[in-house]
Amino acid sequence: MTDSTGRERGRTPRRTTDATTPVHQDAPHEATDSIPFGVQLAAGWSWRLLLIGGVLAVVVFLIIQLRLIVIPILVAVLIGALLVPFSSFLQRHRWPKWLAVTTAMLSALVVVGGLLTLGITQIVRGSDELAAQSLVAWDRFREWLLEGPFHITETQLNDWVAQIVESVQQDSGLLVSGALSLSSSLGHFLAGMLLALFATLFILIDGRGIWNWIVGIFPRRGRVAIDHAGQAGWATLQNFVKVQILVATIDAIGIGLGAFFLGVPLAVPIAILVFLGSFIPIVGAVATGALAVFVALVYNGPVIALVMLGIVLLVQQVEGHVLQPLIMGTAVKVHPLGVVVAVATGSLLAGIPGALFAVPVAAVVNVMILSVASGAWKNEANPPPATARAPLWRTVPKRPGYKRGE
Repeated sequence: MTDSTGRERGRTPRRTTDATTPVHQDAPHEATDSIPFGVQLAAGWSWRLLLIGGVLAVVVFLIIQLRLIVIPILVAVLIGALLVPFSSFLQRHRWPKWLAVTTAMLSALVVVGGLLTLGITQIVRGSDELAAQSLVAWDRFREWLLEGPFHITETQLNDWVAQIVESVQQDSGLLVSGALSLSSSLGHFLAGMLLALFATLFILIDGRGIWNWIVGIFPRRGRVAIDHAGQAGWATLQNFVKVQILVATIDAIGIGLGAFFLGVPLAVPIAILVFLGSFIPIVGAVATGALAVFVALVYNGPVIALVMLGIVLLVQQVEGHVLQPLIMGTAVKVHPLGVVVAVATGSLLAGIPGALFAVPVAAVVNVMILSVASGAWKNEANPPPATARAPLWRTVPKRPGYKRGE
């Protein structure tokens, strides 16, 4: 049967083709459809991960290149996290702001300076006796080498000493270059210390204004989330500083009591130096522990020195495997394994500064990401101001009849 148009019913009309009409005009893209979905998904994630990794690599590179500026600023932020609550406490009790800020700064300087002065003074006071005991200990060691089981002769010992002296003389150029490098590092340290002090002072004076200025850089729609995440990160950073002080105190008490009960002289300055050195990862613990063992060796002999070494290693192992992962991980809401991985990664990337700032940076970033992802910031209706009201951050002169945007 045929219809009015002459076409046979039930039969699909045959498609005609010409030079301008493709055969598969309505068909999907066969090339794209031939790629499995898993490969497409992996490709989509791959270029995004590569982009994120490239951005992070550039950020890390810039931080390393600007480390002489970045490290003092980070130190100032850590100190500010400790002193801002104290200054706010004084201001809540009707202290003038300038007096509260001055008291907080001076308190920190007095405590740190007092501990350093007490420890160094006692060490210097006992330096003469320490030098005399060192000579006595060297004579005993020399006698043991000559009469001990190694059967070392006087000639061999003198030859070894002469070789050491000759090596030092040959490497005098290296020593000079090392001294110049030390002087340059000392200059960088002093400049960084001044920068850290000034930054800490400004954080105490106008920390909220600085943060509002940073938040104002971001688009208006994201300011509430950034502000909420920053407050969560700041609270976490304050917890980190408090716990770090607790861990350093436990280290100082453990090693100081060990030296005291073993009858090692200078137990108090050793404990003070251990407390201050605990804030410097790796180097601080090694240097202060070596000092304790050396004093025990000079004054009390090798047996007490070995016992002191065991105490130092025990305290450091408890700190590294118990206190840091468990207490620190609980306080900053980071898993103990994350704490260990963060410290190892920071040490690999930036050495001692990387180990020092690895845990607080990881904790703050983790809390800020969780804060944004949780959506709790959506309950805040009003975003923070785009610019701070503090006179410190006014870069546009204010005159009658002038408004922004004119």
